[in-house]
Amino acid sequence: MPGDKVVVHPSDRQPCAPASCGEELIYLVRHGQTEFNHAQRLQGQWDSALTELGQEQARRMGNHLKPLIDDHARWTITASPLGRTVRTAEIIRETIGLNCEIALEPRIQEVHVGDWEGFHHHEIEAVAPGAMKEPGWLLRTPGGECYDDISRRIASFIAEIDETDGNRRIVVSHGIAGRILRGLYSGLTYDQIWASRPPPQDAVFHLSGGKVARIDIREDV
Repeated sequence: MPGDKVVVHPSDRQPCAPASCGEELIYLVRHGQTEFNHAQRLQGQWDSALTELGQEQARRMGNHLKPLIDDHARWTITASPLGRTVRTAEIIRETIGLNCEIALEPRIQEVHVGDWEGFHHHEIEAVAPGAMKEPGWLLRTPGGECYDDISRRIASFIAEIDETDGNRRIVVSHGIAGRILRGLYSGLTYDQIWASRPPPQDAVFHLSGGKVARIDIREDV
């Protein structure tokens, strides 16, 4: 089913063969941990710097992807224009050794959470008790974007991707935006998008042919 997890051992990571490369589309990642993530504050379209752990997560994702990259000239990097995604993309690019420019794409930036941007979790609980326990609660914030708003812009981004153009893509997005992107790409319903637990911050997803797989790299072998 969409979102099935694939565990890849380090010794198994090889660039795709020419025949299979035609099926490649996107490696989707989330930005590394930020100061706001660490402090349990909502960011939305506000921004904060990557923590040391967040920078290490970005390097880890780059190292996970590096053996899967074949011809560097065929690869592009697209990132949300927010600082945390741009910095994550820069670290990934440096770790892999790619020379491409980072294309900034506002349609994949994080959901705007309105009046709650910058709020600590306990502040949200104080003004809206129990709200954070509801699936998709970040899409029902006062003054923020709703599901239709963010899904419309992300669907527009997906629709413009040409799977036959020979390009391979690394896309750096966010927690909620990335989750919706994966759901729309694989044809999930709204309820299905929120049915699973959030993945680790440094998870890597492979999107191809309408299917999504999470790639876990086991380093303990």
